[in-house]
Amino acid sequence: MSDPATLRARAEGLAEALPPLLAEAEHLAQAVLLGEHGRRRAGVGDEFWQYRPAHAGDEARMIDWRRSARSDAHFVREKEWQAAQSVLLWVDDAASMGFSGERNHPTKAERARVLALAVAVLLMRGGERVGLTGAELPPRRGPLQLLRLAEALGADGAADYGTPDATGMPPHARAVFLSDFLGDLAPVEAALTEAADRGVKGAMLQILDPAEEAFPFDGRTIFESMAGTLSHETLKAGDLRARYLDRLAERKQRLSDLARVTGWHYSTHHTGEGAQGALLWLYRALERAQ
Repeated sequence: MSDPATLRARAEGLAEALPPLLAEAEHLAQAVLLGEHGRRRAGVGDEFWQYRPAHAGDEARMIDWRRSARSDAHFVREKEWQAAQSVLLWVDDAASMGFSGERNHPTKAERARVLALAVAVLLMRGGERVGLTGAELPPRRGPLQLLRLAEALGADGAADYGTPDATGMPPHARAVFLSDFLGDLAPVEAALTEAADRGVKGAMLQILDPAEEAFPFDGRTIFESMAGTLSHETLKAGDLRARYLDRLAERKQRLSDLARVTGWHYSTHHTGEGAQGALLWLYRALERAQ
């Protein structure tokens, strides 16, 4: 165990190196006004949820006599279940995520990292524990955990396309996968199947650059992967547009079907759009993944 002075020094060092990402994530989280992240069902908690008619077997101490005095029936005051949940993040760090088709657009990696950290801020405000898939950073809460997340999310991978990691997920946890999902989908299917076997549900957000959606290329064009391992030259790029768009639509449909059969939620987000809508979708998707 590290002593408090060591932890504080490490946290301050991280904070000095990471203000842009943290500041942007905090600003984005502030723009989404949300209440406590409850479980939306009766159970142990502090927040009032609803009154319900008393049933046979309810103990007298459970009855809200003040509410019952206004009616001919007896009512029980229920609280919302607010047990802390573990939420695991997988943020694709592959080379493909470094693409941006316009100077004024963030890269896919930049948008994914900000969204991941912003959703972590919101979840921790609601009392949840947040970490990364795998054994690198188990779910915890608090400011130091946010700094650890920001540090871990700042690293870039060397592969062309990312592979989701479903290891380290506690049973019945929640998860968020952020990627362009442009590589082989077999590892994605394997990861979601493994997660579903553990009762883990969550959200997949496919982050794409507008150029990857519109395919605005024509004439002589050289297509190269971001890691430089793949290259294709054509004199008639426009002739590839229809086939490319069909393949992209098929990929999206496959991801949507995969999410549906495993109990996850799937959506797409473009880096040319504001991030607030994507953050709100992620948060609501986690609420629905119960």
